Amino acid sequence: MESKLIFVTGGVVSSLGKGITAAALGRLLKSRGYSVSIMKLDPYLNVDPGTMNPYQHGEVFVTDDGAETDLDIGHYERFINEELTRLNNTTSGQIYSAVIERERRGGYQGGTVQVIPHITEEIKHRITKVMKKLRPDALIVEIGGTVGDIESQPFLEAIRQLKSQCEPMQCCFIHVTLIPYLSASGELKTKPTQHSVKELQSIGIQPDVIVCRSDYPLSRSIKAKIALFCNTAEECVIENLNAGSLYEVPLMLEEKGLCTAVCKKLGLDPRTPDLTEWRAMVDRELNPETECTVAIVGKYVELHDAYLSVAEALKHGGFANRARVNLRWLGAEDLEKGSDCSGALEGVDAILVPGGFGERGIKGKIMACRYARENNIPYFGICLGMQIAVIEFAQDVLGWEDAQSTEFDFSTKHPVIDLMADQVNNLERIGGTLRLGSYTCRLEEGTLAASIYGCFETHERHRHRYEFNNEFEADFRDAGMVFSGWNPRRGLAEIIELPSHPWFVGVQFHPEFTSRPDEPNPLFASFIEAALKGKE
Repeated sequence: MESKLIFVTGGVVSSLGKGITAAALGRLLKSRGYSVSIMKLDPYLNVDPGTMNPYQHGEVFVTDDGAETDLDIGHYERFINEELTRLNNTTSGQIYSAVIERERRGGYQGGTVQVIPHITEEIKHRITKVMKKLRPDALIVEIGGTVGDIESQPFLEAIRQLKSQCEPMQCCFIHVTLIPYLSASGELKTKPTQHSVKELQSIGIQPDVIVCRSDYPLSRSIKAKIALFCNTAEECVIENLNAGSLYEVPLMLEEKGLCTAVCKKLGLDPRTPDLTEWRAMVDRELNPETECTVAIVGKYVELHDAYLSVAEALKHGGFANRARVNLRWLGAEDLEKGSDCSGALEGVDAILVPGGFGERGIKGKIMACRYARENNIPYFGICLGMQIAVIEFAQDVLGWEDAQSTEFDFSTKHPVIDLMADQVNNLERIGGTLRLGSYTCRLEEGTLAASIYGCFETHERHRHRYEFNNEFEADFRDAGMVFSGWNPRRGLAEIIELPSHPWFVGVQFHPEFTSRPDEPNPLFASFIEAALKGKE
């Protein structure tokens, strides 16, 4: 069967949850036995989000094959439990770069290069490439931005053209829109949705399904009005209310008939979905038997999306232990304002220091790490968080007061964290030059890491430029630090732990990227288990 195409657009305002809608639909199709892949088309001109400020864009999600992608790719992976690739995230920057590069090589044989057809053809090529390589039963394509944005117009034109080239019942358009509530009149208003759909229709796209985000339930008359004025069947107007949890959304949309409407449009057998495991996972989330508090000490805590995958993975660890994980967001710079951090960290059951770049807030992270080590509070260091653990140990246990990473102090006599050899020439061209993607980690027998994973080899995703300096390995071992995970090909330290501590682990990789709500990453499940034990 040729792949069915499902395009998801958004209207009225941004941040309506197109990505969650696309991911939830992917889960519902997969629960019916269909193979699914999801693609994100981002209108911004950056080649990828790798060099973007987290306050601007949120976290950078890394795929197995080393692509730095939009955070929605993380939502897709968590919902459909599939490993996506660089093919699943395309930006305007990539599109225009490819077209200009082809023009410079004479690929257009002297013709005038234009948005139509050259940019739109490249967009269509990217979409069909995913279809041909992955061959899913259904490919869901989310268009970033909001209908009416100048930036997204080439993408909308491209999918309009694809629709005209598709066989009947091969293509479906879903439009996610807002139904605002006016408290003064006590009414839900459909006019913004009507105008948004009219904007789509003016460029030749007719939504087959309209997903209506709303704070209040939609009456039958409101659905009928939207259907009438937007030229859509009433059963294809889908209510999407606010959910208590992201993972409830597939169940809510299933109840409202989203997947049934899409299957009917595409000529797919609607089948009875098997959501047993997903419902059980949501039940564990909504009905916890205990709880704990985890402090996340980072640089960008004002914007929680900067650490989205970390926060979700902590929740997943809670699901595995039937526990609610309460997150305490602490700015690393704020901790530096006092002589110690005991007040800010009082009452937490575990401390996590996530990844990051740059010197800002480093002292505060070191203070938090020391507090965890000295007070036997479970500590989890991820990427920079592992490096922080190494620096703190060197300064306080080994007595090397100047111990530091050369990222922050190039002249230190104890560069316990140093630039990777293959990164020396990459400091000027920072985009896409980090150590990226999935690498093998060999686990040492008899270590905590090996017992957590239940094996002696695992694969995790990386995004870093600096590493532990192996010249100091013997000093750390003699002082009690264990190196429990190594990259076998390059001899890079991947995991450190302290056997004298109840749970103290640092990892150079990002285990949050491989955690799923129904299959938590083992490290997060174990971390939350340790937090609960410490609380008891």
